[in-house]
Amino acid sequence: MGVIFSLLPLLHARAERQESQRAAREETLIIDAAAPQHAFPHFWEQMFGSGRANLSLRASYRDDLRTVQNATDLRYIRFHGILDDENGVYDEDAQGHPVYNFSYVDQIYDGLLAAGVRPFVELSFMPRKLAANLKPHPFWYHPLPSPPNDKAKWQALIQAVTDHLVNRYGRDEVRQWYFEVWNEPNIDFWNGDPQQATYFALYDDTVAAIKKVDPAIRVGGPATAQAAWVDSFIAHCTRNHIPFDFVSTHVYGNDTSMDVFGRKLAIARRDMVARSAKKVYDQVKASPAPNTTIIWSEYNATYMNQVQVTDSAFMGPWLANNIRECDGLASLMSYWAFSDVFEEQGVVKTPFYGGYGLIAERGIPKAAYNAFALLHRLGNSRLSVDSENALATVGRSGQIVLAVWNYAEPGEAVPPRTFHLEVKNSEAKRYRMQFVDPDHGSALAAWQKIGGPTLPTLPQIRTLVDAAQLQPTKEHSLSDPVTVAAQGLALIELEDPARAEKASSQHRR
Repeated sequence: MGVIFSLLPLLHARAERQESQRAAREETLIIDAAAPQHAFPHFWEQMFGSGRANLSLRASYRDDLRTVQNATDLRYIRFHGILDDENGVYDEDAQGHPVYNFSYVDQIYDGLLAAGVRPFVELSFMPRKLAANLKPHPFWYHPLPSPPNDKAKWQALIQAVTDHLVNRYGRDEVRQWYFEVWNEPNIDFWNGDPQQATYFALYDDTVAAIKKVDPAIRVGGPATAQAAWVDSFIAHCTRNHIPFDFVSTHVYGNDTSMDVFGRKLAIARRDMVARSAKKVYDQVKASPAPNTTIIWSEYNATYMNQVQVTDSAFMGPWLANNIRECDGLASLMSYWAFSDVFEEQGVVKTPFYGGYGLIAERGIPKAAYNAFALLHRLGNSRLSVDSENALATVGRSGQIVLAVWNYAEPGEAVPPRTFHLEVKNSEAKRYRMQFVDPDHGSALAAWQKIGGPTLPTLPQIRTLVDAAQLQPTKEHSLSDPVTVAAQGLALIELEDPARAEKASSQHRR
């Protein structure tokens, strides 16, 4: 009996611990439909990155573009290398005089505009005959990260490109584009020495050439990696009266705090992008140009090829949480990238290799694609909700739209999370829900189940595309709890007939 009595406190403590853990995985979301709202523009889905310019001429690239357009509010595409030699833009005759050819440039931008997408023009990389340094970048297609060997010829090229675009597409159209000078000049995409001073000189020469054609064209930089140089870029431009219409920079969830903040900080992948966005936002607000537009022209959860990150359902909760944290800190955030028609490491060898795209090789949607498709349905006004695992919004027809998720790092064992919905000032009695998690709306598990073929057959590709489809929306009583698996994301729509009718009558007026 003594042994039994001695075990009772341990059993009691274990039961309390289990109950505490269970409670920690349950949340009651209190949503007040009459609470104050703030504008919630969809900054995360209006611009996407892609590999290099020449890839946009491929049918597979354009097919993936249309697929992503169907699921998002895609408006701008950014890619590297519009000036690379493979596009034939720049040459010189025997006397060293510039020779321009805009045939591929026209085909590239014609294709985007025909699809209803505008270019976010990254002016890179250096044509060989203009390069001061012929050492290529290690990317498979070997771009030249070099300063120009002749400032006047570089400016003439940029002016010629800009003038051609204005003449072809019209001044009003090109004024709606963005022109970004270079890509990540603070790392190995720029070999000017010293890096910052030579990049600033390039920016100054480039913006002068563009503004000479049309002062209203939007130009900016510094397009840096790791949230770098934004404060010094603004200081340089304001001090020297150099025009800039926006600032742009990049960050990835696995960038280190030493690289981004210059010191060791405990910042998880979950929060790195948002912490970096807050750093840049604060720098801009403290600068001589506090109202400058901020654009993150690249971001993702990782800059590495990690199957368990970009190819998996992990991206759903990561993306949703990043949206929650970055709201109000930037005008545009460009996810890198929309498609795995992408060759920085060479020709793609298998559908799931940790590629950055939403669409895997051969048009197979990833879980990340479904996450974007669900989050696209969020409203354009945001309601406050006391949770780190939810977003609450109001749609155009007055319905409340929620995103809830269960964040778990790759390899982390996390139990399901249950949400109880409590809605105030609403007549909603039911909700509709659709979700993505490792076993639903994710082709990765299906690919692994058939043995992870390097080159799947056509029937296998069809199987994978089918496995990637979201399950149909299901309707539930408001009293039904919402249980979300680890790395799961759910989109919930609450219909309030009275609010819907009011919104409909206002729309009819």
